[in-house]
Amino acid sequence: MNKETARFNMVEQQIRTWEVLDPNVLDVCASVQREFFVPATFEELAFSDVEIELSCGQKMMTPKICARAAQALGVKNTEDILEIGTGSGYMSALLSTLGSTVTSFEISETLAETARQNLLRANIQNCNVNSSDGLQYPHEMYDVIMLTGGISCRKPDIEKQLKIGGRMFCIIGESPSMQATLITRTATKGWTTECLFETDITSLIGAERKEEFEF
Repeated sequence: MNKETARFNMVEQQIRTWEVLDPNVLDVCASVQREFFVPATFEELAFSDVEIELSCGQKMMTPKICARAAQALGVKNTEDILEIGTGSGYMSALLSTLGSTVTSFEISETLAETARQNLLRANIQNCNVNSSDGLQYPHEMYDVIMLTGGISCRKPDIEKQLKIGGRMFCIIGESPSMQATLITRTATKGWTTECLFETDITSLIGAERKEEFEF
């Protein structure tokens, strides 16, 4: 496999055609070495439009969903980012390249350590991977929040960790009908939501339980 050709085709045939036109996002997807974040047994699928199996029943999101999320979040290079669900570290790498710092949480120690090694190999130095449940951990305030797996319903405690003007990308619902959603904090007690597209992805561990929505 010619990796550079495959990477070019991934950007041009999958990502760009899925309404990702932000030049910064396209450049990052073309530069971050996705093959570094794929398990060795699935390396030939690194640039394919499929979810790739990881350990603990988790999967890598497809390249086009990663790109659409990055575009929707509109990350600036001065912004601090919270990521819940590090996985193999690929989305962490995209966000780290676009933003200032990434604080990432992965409930699986095995995946967390793999992600650290993958990020080191890709020379990503502004991402801190923590091995704990990001849905439960008390966080600081962030400009951007990225949830890399599905959640059954909105998470008010997580949304409250957005700074005013901050954005959160999450995929809400139950398989097979889930909605990619952008949530923006507009005021101390104000949020707006935008449904971006329908999809179906693996849920975050611990995110299956229904919660009441209240602020």
